[in-house]
Amino acid sequence: MVSRLFHRSIGIFFMGGFVTALVGLLVPRLTLIDRLDYTRAALVQFAFYSSYLLFAVPITALLVRTGYMRAIAAGLAVMTLACVALGGAAWIGSYPLLLLALLCLSTGITFLQIAANVVQPLVANEGGGAARLTLLQGFNSIGTVLAPLAGAGFLLQLGALGRLQLALPFLACAAVLACLALVFWRARALLATHPAPRRLPLAQLGRVLRERRLAWGSVAMFGYVGAEVAIGSLLANYLALPAILGADPTSAGRLVSLYWGGAMLGRFAGALGLARFAPSRLLGGMALGAVLLVGAASQLHGVAGAAALIAVGLCNAIMYPTIFALALPEDRGLAPYASMILCMAVVGGAVVPLGTAALADRIGLPMALGLPLLCYLGIAAFAFMIALSSTRR
Repeated sequence: MVSRLFHRSIGIFFMGGFVTALVGLLVPRLTLIDRLDYTRAALVQFAFYSSYLLFAVPITALLVRTGYMRAIAAGLAVMTLACVALGGAAWIGSYPLLLLALLCLSTGITFLQIAANVVQPLVANEGGGAARLTLLQGFNSIGTVLAPLAGAGFLLQLGALGRLQLALPFLACAAVLACLALVFWRARALLATHPAPRRLPLAQLGRVLRERRLAWGSVAMFGYVGAEVAIGSLLANYLALPAILGADPTSAGRLVSLYWGGAMLGRFAGALGLARFAPSRLLGGMALGAVLLVGAASQLHGVAGAAALIAVGLCNAIMYPTIFALALPEDRGLAPYASMILCMAVVGGAVVPLGTAALADRIGLPMALGLPLLCYLGIAAFAFMIALSSTRR
């Protein structure tokens, strides 16, 4: 059962990363080609990530009622329809419809974030949850690496097909997602022998919120997703600055794959590292490394600045799965609700990029990187808090 679930999960983690990275390319498309300012372009990420806050509660209620596998299949089906709508919005050039389609797409991903992430630690052997999630996040990163390479030519240059070429990557994603939805629907009884999610009365939800590690883990998750998305969506703009590389939009978009490539390599290496080192200490070290690199990128010019900001992807590698696993309460019966709260914290991907973009319009993009830097400091604080509490036991 564990092996079959893991192998099926590779597809959804890969496609989650691929689609998310494609969405990230829409920001440089809107700023470098369509000439929107940073703030208006960042509304793409705001629409994409706001559903994590808006719909996490009803999605969790549905998950508890239907089970993990059906919830994953439902999420994939919603993503399929959203990618079709996104392709249509890009084709006809409707910005409001584009934002609405992104909101629907992230609603489908919210299903996967809550169901697919929490089920891995639950079915893994004791202590293996962080390593399993990190390994699956490696496949997520493969998707984020390939998306800029495959999608930059469609999204960041004007071709003979006109706006139709903007729709093609999303329509291709819809076809793959539909196949995955069918796979998970057919395997909906896979976890029949595993304990079902426990229903928790609404009045007892405060018990989950009072879990200290979950509360601080949610803050760390907010900061991590916010910082990673802010840098990933604005990196092409940063590389296009005359003081950095002065790259053209298509080349800058393809270079973003190096940022996601660092996360990919780091996640496969991190899956091994987490078997040897305490997850909290490794997380703290990576967070401090990100602080130093972002600080350097805000001050350096040319290749040095570009290399520093791209290298942040390597530090990001283990953050999501490790924060997720460390933040779960010891009572695993509360896991779906803890996952819901951590998923709601992913709204940082809406707030931090928008704040960074607003700062970039006022003080310039390099100095605006101070906001993601503060997020990484918060992650380091969470990691060392967990390490200290473990030492006291």
